[in-house]
Amino acid sequence: MAAAAADRRFKIFAAADAFGQPLKDAVVAHLRAHPSVADVVDLGVDKYYAAAAAVARSVIATPTSSSDPALEARGVVVCGTGAGVAIFANKYPGVYATHCATAADAANTRSINACNVLALSGLATPPDAAAAIADAWLATPFRAPCPASGDAPWPDDIQRFFDSAPAEMAAIPDISSASVPDSACAICCLRKGMEFEPVGIMPGGEMRIVRESPTSAYVRFKAGSVEPAHHHTFGHDLVVISGKKKVWNLTKKESYDLVDGDFLFTPAGDVHRVKYFEDTEFFIRWDGHWDIFLDEDLEAARSAIDAELGAATAK
Repeated sequence: MAAAAADRRFKIFAAADAFGQPLKDAVVAHLRAHPSVADVVDLGVDKYYAAAAAVARSVIATPTSSSDPALEARGVVVCGTGAGVAIFANKYPGVYATHCATAADAANTRSINACNVLALSGLATPPDAAAAIADAWLATPFRAPCPASGDAPWPDDIQRFFDSAPAEMAAIPDISSASVPDSACAICCLRKGMEFEPVGIMPGGEMRIVRESPTSAYVRFKAGSVEPAHHHTFGHDLVVISGKKKVWNLTKKESYDLVDGDFLFTPAGDVHRVKYFEDTEFFIRWDGHWDIFLDEDLEAARSAIDAELGAATAK
C-alpha cells in the first residue's frame, strides 16, 4: 500500500551544470534542512546533459525499500534555463522531469504528471523562489488539488483518468527497445532521398541546405575529413545524427568530442576547427544566413590536429 502523503519521506539526488551550480547548492542546503527529506545526494557539477543523466539514472535505480516504503527517490537538476536538463532527464523511462518557474508550476506538475525530477533555471530563478518551488513540489501528492484544479479536488472524469495514467505512462516503451519506423524521426525523414552538394573548400564534406535564411542544412563528412579553422557571421547550433567528430573552438581554447545525439552551439565569430573520426552526419542551423571565412588552409589544419592528437596520445 502506498504511504500516506503526510508520511512520505524523500531521498533526493541533485546535480547541475556550471550555470546552475550556485542555485543547486542553495537548493541542496534548503532540502537538507527540510523535515520531509531523509537524504540529499549531491552529484556535483557536469555538462548539463551529463548532470541530468546522472540524476535520472540515480532516481530510477533507487528501489522502494520494503523496510521503509514511505521513502521516495526524487531528483533536482539545474542548468542555465532549466530546459536542457529537463530534456535529457526525460530520456530515461520512469523519469518525469518538469522545468518549474513558480510554486504553482510545481504543484500542478506533481498533481497532474507525478513529476519526480524538478528542473530549475540557474539564471532566472533566485534561491528564495527555488526554495518555495521545491517545497510545493515535495508537498503536493499526485492527483491532489492544485492551482490547475482551482485548488479543489479534481472532478470524477479527471480522477478516472488519473486511475489509469501512471500504468499507461510506464507502459510506453523505451524507444531503444521498441519497433519504431524510420519515419518517426523528423530529421531522418527529412534526410531520406536527399541530394547533397560537395563542400568544395572542405574535401570529404557534402551539404544540403533545407532553408535559406536563417540557414538550416543537413551535412555529412567522410571519416578522416578535416574542416580548417574558420568562422561564420552568425552563431550556429548542431546536433550529431550519427558518427564521431571533435571540434576545437580556438577562440575559447576549448574542445568538444561529439557523438550520436550530442548538441553544440558555436557563437558568432568563434574560430573553430573540426576532425571527423567516423563517417558523420549532422543537422545544423545558423542564426542568420550561412557564410564561411577560412582562417587557415587545409594543410595547416591537418598539421595542427596531428600535433595535438599526437601530444595527447604521448601523455
